[in-house]
Order: sequence, then structure tokens, then C-alpha cells
Amino acid sequence: MPVVNRDLAHLSDEALVALAARSEQSALAELYDRYGRPAYGLALRVLRDDALAEDAVQDAFLALWRTAARFVPERGKASTWIFTLVHRRAVDLVRREERRRTDTLEHAPEPSGGAVEEEVLLRFQRERVQAALTKLPDQQREAIELAYYGGFTQSELAERLGQPLGTIKSRMFMGLARLRELLGEPGLEMSWTSTS
Repeated sequence: MPVVNRDLAHLSDEALVALAARSEQSALAELYDRYGRPAYGLALRVLRDDALAEDAVQDAFLALWRTAARFVPERGKASTWIFTLVHRRAVDLVRREERRRTDTLEHAPEPSGGAVEEEVLLRFQRERVQAALTKLPDQQREAIELAYYGGFTQSELAERLGQPLGTIKSRMFMGLARLRELLGEPGLEMSWTSTS
């Protein structure tokens, strides 16, 4: 078993990102050692597919490598940035897979009767929700997407995003209230907002 060089293990995440910005491969490797496993867990919760989760993590760390120079430590923790990159890549893959399945469905023989109506209704509802989500402020949208796609509780989101639980609750509350307003559904209830 090869010995992993951990010369950079004493450095902060932010220092490692700064080294990665200067093309220091060992810094990227150290960040992967620290966050590869939880990043894969996040991607798997969003995608529910091992291979796609691995792709999302690989894409996210590649994006980290390419954009490390743009990271601003004053705007947030490096770990939050890494998990955001992973989440975005995972959501992009979910959308790509949905488009691929939709394209496949469009060329498939049409089911009869109620199945077509149900499919059309579900697609319409999904498109409405996705359109409404794009109208939310980034932080509210991110919290709701992580909760919905990632299955995270508010407590887990607070930990992952490095924010106080009250801030996450506020973002979720305000975001869901705005979604209800945009969708015109005053009784909209979402079970994944629990704090457990």
C-alpha cells in the first residue's frame, strides 16, 4: 500500500486552496483526502447512483482545481465552497439525466389513457417548481435544493454550510414562503424541513 504524503496536513483548508490556485497538486490531493468521502456522500444523496456520484465529485474537484484562484476566504469557508461545487455538479447531473430520460420518453411508444395525463401533469409540476426555485435568492435556493435533493435536515445543512441553525431555518422558512407565493399553494408542506 503506497504511503500518502501528508506534508500539508497541518495547513488550513483555505491555505490548501491558495496552494491549489498556484497549481500545487499535493494541495488538491490533501483537500480530496479531507473532503472526498463526505463529498461523495453528498453527491450520492442527490443522485442516488454510485457512478454518477463519483462523476459529480470528480467534476467538482476538477472545477476546484481550475477555479481555486477565484476563491475568496472572506466570503466563506473552503469546505462550504467545496460542498457547494459538489452539490451544483450533482444537481447538474440530475438535470442532465432528467433531460436524457425525457428525450428517451419522447421517442418511446405512448402509454394509454391516464398514464399520459399523469406524466404530463408531473412534468408540468416539476417545471413549475424548478422555475419558481430560480426566482429565489441564491442562499435560500441552495438550502432548499440541498434539503430536497440531498435529503439533509436543517441541522445537517447548518453544519455543512458552516452557518448557525437559526440562519438555515430562516433561509428555509423565507424560501418556502416565497415558493408558496410563486406557486400559489398556501398549504404547501415539505417534510424535509425538520430539524432532526
